[in-house]
Amino acid sequence: MAVFTIRFDHRIGQDLQVLVRDNNVDQALKVLKRKMQREGIFREMRARRAYEKPSERRNREAGEAVRRARKVARKQAVREGLIAAPKKKPSTRPAFARPAAPQAPSTE
Repeated sequence: MAVFTIRFDHRIGQDLQVLVRDNNVDQALKVLKRKMQREGIFREMRARRAYEKPSERRNREAGEAVRRARKVARKQAVREGLIAAPKKKPSTRPAFARPAAPQAPSTE
């Protein structure tokens, strides 16, 4: 069984690891991309692609702060019942039953 390991300098000690099972590299890459997306690595790579002027950085960070504040206020309003919660998207994953765990043979 092979393992993909990716280490980033800004996250010392926090490696991303993905197991490759049955030589299924495509599935492992899919899982790795999903983990990288969750960690925000793609966003950071895009941000580091070019130099960002200090004034642009301040504007970007101010915009991010406004978005965070609005998100917190929206979640608080949903909790207090002031606005309706957003509708959940239907799952696109197929529903299937997990196989039962193998049981030890009885010695009766």
